Amino acid sequence: MTVATGVVETVDAFHRGRFYLVQPKGRGHRAGMDAMLLAALVDHDGPFRLADLGAGAGAAGLAVAARLAEAEVTLVERSAEMLAYAAKSLALPENAAIAPRVDLVEADVTLTGRARVAAGLADDSFHHVIMNPPFNDGRDRRTPDSLRAEAHAMTGALFEAWIRTAGAIMVPGGQLSLIARPESVAEIIDACGRRFGGIEITPVYPRTGENAVRVLVTAIKGSRARLAFRSPLLMHDDPESHAFSAGVDDLNNGRRAYPRKG
Repeated sequence: MTVATGVVETVDAFHRGRFYLVQPKGRGHRAGMDAMLLAALVDHDGPFRLADLGAGAGAAGLAVAARLAEAEVTLVERSAEMLAYAAKSLALPENAAIAPRVDLVEADVTLTGRARVAAGLADDSFHHVIMNPPFNDGRDRRTPDSLRAEAHAMTGALFEAWIRTAGAIMVPGGQLSLIARPESVAEIIDACGRRFGGIEITPVYPRTGENAVRVLVTAIKGSRARLAFRSPLLMHDDPESHAFSAGVDDLNNGRRAYPRKG
């Protein structure tokens, strides 16, 4: 389908049709495996509130809502254009079961103090906060698409600003979950500082013998538990195939969570 602006958009099924996502084609960020792995980090019994910071079109937050029936999800995104795609997704008949449990907040994740609260992100409000921050260096993959550049390009002290917000809006004992590039590990640990402990890091490798391309990170607000590196996730078992390994395919399709060890 084509919107009035001339931008082509698609309606894509995720988790084998348990939810659908409206997103731009050829413009902005296209959701995929990263968002599904991030969503898989959330596991919770009973009702809970989750904030998806920098949600884009809302893939990760909607994946959590689709898998966990008692999740109340807030999608936080500063781009009005991307948030409009999330609104379109919630209006789809296929998403009728999850739409009542999802709210949209147009706000910059880096807001602080009263400005953040006024935008709809009050202190001590969420049990889980997830984030897939822009993690390309600003010099990487230069693109004339400003929407895509905004979604992908890292700015100075990004993790400090985003994790600071996560710590402010999360209840004590709440869980932070994020996905990032391996080279960001030191910055992430530093940003967690005294806000979060019990950090668990899972490296994600494409295949045996290749370097990690992503890390999955979870941490608990107020915890003093030690840092732990978990067993790695291997995306592909067969070096000649692009098929996902069984474990990763389960996570990608929402058949199970990837809960913390601690």
